[in-house]
Order: sequence, then C-alpha cells, then structure tokens
Amino acid sequence: MIPFNHLGWIFKTFGSRVYPKEVRHGLCKFLNVLDSRAKVLDVGAGTGMMCEFAQACRDDLLLSAVDPAPGMLKFSPTYVTAHEASAEALPFDDNHFDCILMGEALHHFREVDLALEQAVRVLKDTGKLFIYDFNIQTWMGKIICHGEKLLGEPGNFFEPEVLKTKLETYGFSVKIKHYAWRYTISAVLEKK
Repeated sequence: MIPFNHLGWIFKTFGSRVYPKEVRHGLCKFLNVLDSRAKVLDVGAGTGMMCEFAQACRDDLLLSAVDPAPGMLKFSPTYVTAHEASAEALPFDDNHFDCILMGEALHHFREVDLALEQAVRVLKDTGKLFIYDFNIQTWMGKIICHGEKLLGEPGNFFEPEVLKTKLETYGFSVKIKHYAWRYTISAVLEKK
C-alpha cells in the first residue's frame, strides 16, 4: 500500500506538475456554471490540488476536502475546510454540495459503488461531478494501473465508457473528454 500519510510534502511540491493544462482549463469551464458561493467537495483530495485549481478558476467557491490520510490533508490550502474521511463514508448531510471533484482519486477507492452512492447522497439535485483519471485503454494507463496494484492499491481504474455507463445508473448525464492517456468526466446529477 502506498504510504500516502507520509507523502504529503511530495504531492504538495510536485503534484500540480502532472495535471495537464487542458484539464485545468476544462475544470474552469466546468466550474463557471456554478452559483457564487457554491459548495464544492474534493473527494480523495490528498493535498487539495483540485481545490487549488478550483480556487484559481473561481475564488468565490466554498471549498471542502476529504481524504483518509491526515498527512496529506495537512498540506491543503488554508482556504479549504479539510475533513479526515473516506469516500465511502462522507461526513456530510444529504443534499449538501453543489459540486464534487475527484482528481486522480477514484482508482484509490476500495468500494467504488459505495463511494458513488455517497457522492449522490451529498450532492444537491442537479449537482455536478468532475472526475479526472488515467485511461487504462492506453499503454501509460495500463502501466500506472499495474504499478498501483503492485504497491497494494485497489487499482479501480475504469475505461471511460464503462465509467460513463456506471454513472448513468446513478442518475448522472455524462460527458467524456480524452487527453492522451487521461480523461475527464463532466456529469450532472438528475435526482428523481
């Protein structure tokens, strides 16, 4: 298992360098539709990198982060409200957030379906979900997946179309964008 609790300083120092500029621009475009002071949650936040990108796009958002590793969260920005928790047990009321972000995190979740159920629970009606991850249909995605599994991580990587179908079963309308060996999902929840 990757000792994330002891690697926060590395992710804080070098993490932003691995996010493609196009993904950051896509995130800004995604966030532009949110109301002022919208509540945004970064799930599997690590050091809060997605919150930093969100703040660079919109400084009027109310940013929160959850991660099970306090050694990662302690490096999150001061404008982020950090919570030590897993994606499978979010410590928030129902219908609390306008938007959820998951950057290079979904593949670390032990129980993906439970994490998605929790996301749906805490999202408001028509809440938004932005996922950025590695595409296992590419050679680099396959290498990363195998490397993570060798290190004891769950390695729950999805082909983008498979994840799209899964999210649709939870009530999301989904758009996929491909970036070489990575992809993003922009989704809107349509609660019944």
